[in-house]
Amino acid sequence: MKKDIIIAGVGGQGIISIAAMIGYAALEKNLNIKQTEVHGMSQRGGEVVTHLRLSDTQIYSDLVPIGKADLIIGMEPLEALRYIHFLKPDGWLISNSIPIMNMISYPDINKIISRIKEVKNHILIPANDIAKQHLNNDKVVNTLLLGACAPFLGLTDKELLNAIEKFFSNKGEQIIELNKKAFQLGFNFSENYK
Repeated sequence: MKKDIIIAGVGGQGIISIAAMIGYAALEKNLNIKQTEVHGMSQRGGEVVTHLRLSDTQIYSDLVPIGKADLIIGMEPLEALRYIHFLKPDGWLISNSIPIMNMISYPDINKIISRIKEVKNHILIPANDIAKQHLNNDKVVNTLLLGACAPFLGLTDKELLNAIEKFFSNKGEQIIELNKKAFQLGFNFSENYK
């Protein structure tokens, strides 16, 4: 098993948290992991990208090669599009469709969405809207997107739910359950795409 994953978004969206939860699940499965992240402005609103590589064999580099990503997880559509050249031809691009307009000259969102829709295997999920509507909380968008990616990670739901529990263990049972519900909402949205 080998998965090369890029997680892209802006600071404050929980990109590192998604990588950590996937990492916990991969460790439970005894997989090797390499991860690196790049912080644009290293603060809320700055670009953040994580390269995450999982394998049952040795991994020699923590960077995903261009054109080799199995999965791109976009916390927001412009950042997902920024890393599209990393996606392999049969890879999946799964992105939140709700933009974070963190710059004065944010490009036309319709053009961004159209470009994402040109990708053969894509899922656009209105993660913020789903989180607000069903959970009255948009702080769990990252966990909701993790759920949307679950069918494509090569990890079981049980491993990912255990990872959520482990990651949020110091936050209390209420936060754990909220994030498990968010995960399930994302999973339900994308399970029919695989």
